[in-house]
Amino acid sequence: MQLDIYQVNAFTSEPFTGNPAGVCITQESLPASLMLSIAKEMAISETAFLTLSDNRLRWFTPQVEVALCGHGTLATVNVLDEIGLLEKDGKCSFHTLSGELHAQKVGERISLDFPLYPANEAEMSLAKLEALGLKEEDIESWGEFEGGKDLLVMKSEERLHHLTPNFHALIQCEGRAMAVTAKSERSDVDFIARYFAPWVGVNEDPVTGSAYCALAPYWADKLNKCSLIGYQDSERGGYVGMMLKQDRIELSGQAITLIKGTIRV
Repeated sequence: MQLDIYQVNAFTSEPFTGNPAGVCITQESLPASLMLSIAKEMAISETAFLTLSDNRLRWFTPQVEVALCGHGTLATVNVLDEIGLLEKDGKCSFHTLSGELHAQKVGERISLDFPLYPANEAEMSLAKLEALGLKEEDIESWGEFEGGKDLLVMKSEERLHHLTPNFHALIQCEGRAMAVTAKSERSDVDFIARYFAPWVGVNEDPVTGSAYCALAPYWADKLNKCSLIGYQDSERGGYVGMMLKQDRIELSGQAITLIKGTIRV
C-alpha cells in the first residue's frame, strides 16, 4: 500500500523554523498500530492522520497517541488547502479525542478553535526543579493543566531562554509534560514559552499549539488582555496568536509544506 505523506512546518512562514508535523490523509481509517509505526518512521514530534470518510483526526508521537495537537492540526489544514479539499470559505471541522474542533484558513493565516485548559495551582516539585537546573527563587508560580501537565511561570525571560534541562533526570520524575513560560520584554510578543515532554518521547517540542490553551488564560489574566502573541523560544522558534472567546480559544498561525512524498507500508 502506498500513502501520500507530507511534512509541514507549523506556526511559521519560513523553511527550517516552526514545528514540523507529518500529515497523512486517507479515505478510510488506518489501524492504530500502522499510524504509530508511520509516526515512528517520520521521527518528528507528531504526525497527524485524517480520515476523510468521517473527518476523524488523530495525532501520534513516535511513542504514543495524544489527545490534542495544535501544530498537527494547523499542518493538516494547510495540506487540505493545497490539495483542494477545503470549503470555499476555508472552513473545516474534525472529530478528535478532544471533541469537535473547527478551523479556517483565510489568506496565509490559519485559525483553530480549541478548548481552554486553565491551570490550577499545584505543589512545586523539587526533583523537577533540580532536573531543569532551577531553584525555587526562579519560579513565580507552579500550576497543573490537562490532567497532569505542569505550567511553570519563571521570573526571568533570559533565564528561560538559557535553560538546559537534564532530560534523563526529568524522565525519572512522574509527569506528562512541562510548559515553562515568562513575560517577554520584547515589543512584538507578550510572553515566551518552552515545552518539555520526554515522557512521550519529545524532549523539547519546537512549537506546541495545545500548550497555549493553558498559557493563554494565564497571561490574559496577568496582562489584562484577551488578544495575545506568544513566542516559543525553542531552537527552531515559532509564533502563536491567541484570542480568548469565553470557554474557547482561537489559536492562529501560518504553515509551509516542506516535503511531499509517498510512503510504502
